[in-house]
Amino acid sequence: MIEAAGLTKIFRDSKRGEFRAVDALSFRVEPGCIYGLLGANGAGKTTALRLLATLLKPTAGTARVAGFDIAANPEQVRARVGFLATSTALYGRLTARETIRYFGRLNGLDDTEIAARTERLAASLDMAGFIDRRVEKFSTGMKQKVSIARTLIHEPPVMIFDEPTIGLDVMAARAILHFIRECRARGKTIVYSTHTMNEVEKLCDRVGIMHDGRLLEEGAPAELRARHDAPDMEEIFVRVVHPARPPAPENGGRP
Repeated sequence: MIEAAGLTKIFRDSKRGEFRAVDALSFRVEPGCIYGLLGANGAGKTTALRLLATLLKPTAGTARVAGFDIAANPEQVRARVGFLATSTALYGRLTARETIRYFGRLNGLDDTEIAARTERLAASLDMAGFIDRRVEKFSTGMKQKVSIARTLIHEPPVMIFDEPTIGLDVMAARAILHFIRECRARGKTIVYSTHTMNEVEKLCDRVGIMHDGRLLEEGAPAELRARHDAPDMEEIFVRVVHPARPPAPENGGRP
């Protein structure tokens, strides 16, 4: 469903000069798979996701999403992708239902289909208690659920989540992770970016680790644990990104 080949994005700044945010990135995501994209701040994850969603144009290389080239067929790609950015950017005076309806109409759905899909999303995301309230009074978790619903109202086969649980409490984060598992069960293909390593362990079928715009390591979590002889994704991540750094002592350094 997703195939990136040499995907590169170079930004040019008058002060910093040329900056290679994504550097020859190549990877594949099979249908019905959750692919976790890991990296520290500035690793290039968000830029890579925006390239896949056609929000940015690549400097070099390309990618195909759901069979369409991101450069040659951006409109077809957008119709098949739901992209959840880190910022909710919701209009406070609309209710949750009105927000979802607006984005449904933008995607060419009629009101009957929007209403049916809104009810399904509200049930899956546990939004019934606030679906007809204005967004301006919502908590961070409630806003994130509305953002997910508006992103997925057109039922795209490919979903891209950029740190969807950042800033959420435990219960809101659990609800969103449960929803993402349901999406995989329905055959959706998902790219999932996060800093939270236990989410990767729970969710992801395959993992790619980025650093300085490049993909340094890739594989299923079990494969990576065996390859690096490491107990968890956090230790694997540190060893890949900082190979010379010694592992943390098991007792936290206490005598």
